[in-house]
Amino acid sequence: MTQLALVIDLNVCVGCHACVTSCKEWNTSGEAGPLPDLNPYGAGTMGTFFNRVQTWEVGEFPLTETVHFPKSCLHCEEPPCVPVCPTGASYKRKEDGIVLVDYDKCIGCKYCSWACPYGARELDASQKVMKKCTLCVDRIYDAGLSEADRKPACVKACPTNARLFGDVHDPQSEVSVAIRERDGYALMPEWGTRPANQYLPRRRTGPSLP
Repeated sequence: MTQLALVIDLNVCVGCHACVTSCKEWNTSGEAGPLPDLNPYGAGTMGTFFNRVQTWEVGEFPLTETVHFPKSCLHCEEPPCVPVCPTGASYKRKEDGIVLVDYDKCIGCKYCSWACPYGARELDASQKVMKKCTLCVDRIYDAGLSEADRKPACVKACPTNARLFGDVHDPQSEVSVAIRERDGYALMPEWGTRPANQYLPRRRTGPSLP
């Protein structure tokens, strides 16, 4: 069975947030939209994002490094968000493994958010439904786009090619080769969710940390 997913290379992610802004732009104007920012310049700022980049400083001065860690829905092969949904709004597609939300069925109860150990679900405050990364499903199957453009918006926008997209069940795919040859790993495997998205580890390029 096909399992589409992202593989993110932490070694070359520079934290530019191009993936965040391109995701926001594409999905606000697409089937998942709108993704509003409420009161963006005042107190009580709220917004809906499918993709976020978290940044940490690791090590001890002066031997420190900055690590950028993009996070979105991992399209788990055993998604805990699906069985807890009381209306069946959250579901996993058999044809490509993408986990989606049917907004017509969603009642905004947040059960899926509580079940997700990765914090990938967000409540859209304007539509009162739960939203998450769709892997740009309306883009990757759009016959009106060229083959090269049928990738998630975040993949197309990344200036360092830190994001790869493909079928992780195909051993010859770019993502599978990268995982196999570069020690790709899943996030928090102890939860048993079998995340489809995986990460390529950061390689230390500066002085050794203590």
